[in-house]
Amino acid sequence: MAKTHTVSRDLGASLKAAKGEALPYRQIFEQLGQSIPLTEALVVTSLPRGGLQIAQPQRLSEALVRGYAKEYHLLDRPTWRAIAEKRPLRARDCWPGQELEQARFYKDFLRSNGFEYAAVVPLTAPVIEGYGGALHVYRTAEQRSFSDAELEQLRDFAAELDQAIFRTRAARKTSCPRVQPFDHLPVRQFIFDQDLKMLYPGDDEAAVDRRLRDNMVEYARFRLGHVNGKQVESDRVSLPDARGDLWHFRVVVHRTYPALGEGPFVFFCLQPACCDWSSLRPADFQADAEVARLVPAMKFMRENFRRGPTLGEIAKTVHLSPFHFHRRFTELFGITPKHFMLDCQIEQAKVELLAREKELADIATQCGFAHQSHFTSRFKQATGLTPTRWRRMASDAGRTSRN
Repeated sequence: MAKTHTVSRDLGASLKAAKGEALPYRQIFEQLGQSIPLTEALVVTSLPRGGLQIAQPQRLSEALVRGYAKEYHLLDRPTWRAIAEKRPLRARDCWPGQELEQARFYKDFLRSNGFEYAAVVPLTAPVIEGYGGALHVYRTAEQRSFSDAELEQLRDFAAELDQAIFRTRAARKTSCPRVQPFDHLPVRQFIFDQDLKMLYPGDDEAAVDRRLRDNMVEYARFRLGHVNGKQVESDRVSLPDARGDLWHFRVVVHRTYPALGEGPFVFFCLQPACCDWSSLRPADFQADAEVARLVPAMKFMRENFRRGPTLGEIAKTVHLSPFHFHRRFTELFGITPKHFMLDCQIEQAKVELLAREKELADIATQCGFAHQSHFTSRFKQATGLTPTRWRRMASDAGRTSRN
């Protein structure tokens, strides 16, 4: 027991000492295995496309990662329960009684990959702010199940890992100035069932404006009334809050999502700010080479949005055809390249508006708009407010928060 505690302290010290723009997940998990016996450990994250993704580490087999991405994320009840309940749990406990042997996530994903036992621990934001995830730790049939004491050790480790991820993200220097929203939402993904009940997050976390929530419910009602034979449908929608400010969501409708229950489910994924997207690095997705390959395109678009690069030019940076790049970028990140660059323009414009150093015409030119009227039109479409009114409301909100 003394050795276990010593190794745990060493592991915590390693996480606290981690520096740079990327965490050495493989080494971290190897060190975790010295404290708690395990066969495999991985990080699963939710993303603004309405689903789950294995993000770490690099050594995972391609079959495991692709199987999860294609199908088994829809069956991953342990991850969603860990995220919603904010506690570590054993995967087996998610299927009572005889259900376990029939659970496809257990028998077709875990067992088929040689694992018998799994512990799942929530992570606050493994890749993108506001999008939770989980640490998975697996054992074979020859190893025993996870004890209560080991779950507590994993909870402590996950807390240290959360802090290390936060420090790593903060260390990433981007040229993108950040504009704080009027309201900070710690959770940016909202899930409704077929009865329009918000399954996630809980009321204590879903601190959204009442009108905005009502608008989500009404839009979910509309989408649930038009579910067709497709497994997944998605679109981008802008919904107003009580002030008239617009919030941009990727709305994803799953005809079935067994991990959450019966029937269709509607995901409202609040689009990350340009700065959040720009802070991503290929190392954030070491387990999935395709996603990692597309990340540098975001940096290129962020650095060149003012001049409006063509889709072909963007796709060339990641060595893909324009058609394939656009399709996979949109599917994997939940945002089109065009909307990403527009978000960059609007976010930069907000910075300039708050600085009060330039005329609207100059801001329009600097942010890549054709002229002032074009800027005003696109800004109002994006925010629900004219640039002048937005600046006034943002300034008032800033003074209120300081007081």
